[in-house]
Amino acid sequence: MFRNQYDNDVTTWSPQGRLHQVEYAMEAVKQGSTAIGLKNREFAILVALKRTSHELSSYQKKLIQVDDHIGVAIAGLTADGRILTRYMRNECLNERFTHEQPLLLNRLMTDMGLKMQTCTQRYDRRPYGVGLIVGGYDKTGPHIYQTCPSANYFDCKSMAIGSRSQSARTYLEKHMDKFNDCQRDELVKHGLLALRECLPNDTQLTSQNVSIGIVGKDFPFRIFEDEKVEQFLSPLTDAEKRGRSTQSATTQPPSVSRDAAMDIDEQQPPPGPADPSVEQRPPGPQ
Repeated sequence: MFRNQYDNDVTTWSPQGRLHQVEYAMEAVKQGSTAIGLKNREFAILVALKRTSHELSSYQKKLIQVDDHIGVAIAGLTADGRILTRYMRNECLNERFTHEQPLLLNRLMTDMGLKMQTCTQRYDRRPYGVGLIVGGYDKTGPHIYQTCPSANYFDCKSMAIGSRSQSARTYLEKHMDKFNDCQRDELVKHGLLALRECLPNDTQLTSQNVSIGIVGKDFPFRIFEDEKVEQFLSPLTDAEKRGRSTQSATTQPPSVSRDAAMDIDEQQPPPGPADPSVEQRPPGPQ
């Protein structure tokens, strides 16, 4: 993405009907580490991949407990995620103090959408650069919600956000019909296998870089980290823990001959006229 004259603040529309500041915030979510949520008839599962900035630092926590029946997985700016989860905690506490009952997830997500929408309508604010996977269980059953920096939220059967999340979504779509009949541990295994699809090169699932959150019927939200994750990783084989890119590293891609490459270059259409509504930048390092 290149800077242009329509991204100075979030309230400026481009001629194409876009808010560039909101799109930049959504890019921050795409660069965050992967977070996955899935559910069956009785449980909602959150699985997240933890990152470390360098070898001397600890892994960044990706799962946060909001209430006994709600947990959140974060992808994007962790500081923005902490602000939103603190707001969610306050809403849950107010509901318990006033009505002495847990807050319904659809009401909580409606309030969250209104809070996030305010930041897209004021020039002195910026959108939250974080995406959330909210998992919970209330009297209507288990739920998985996804939130976006654009203030949209979706009730999902399963969802994955963050870096390389498209591979995880492909896995979830392929096996979605099996989730309702799964037991709790089987559902966690599907979440780990989906997370495996998003691993970077030369990386495998370990107790250090995986966090698991579980909530369900008669099962308050609980986070499994470090040595507590081993009970879910031990049934996986070494091949299932290893990333796809690592498994296929020995396979070389087919080479393209010089003549074929010349034919491909000749078939490319000439560049079209520049868009007059976008500020043009001189060539050079961006």
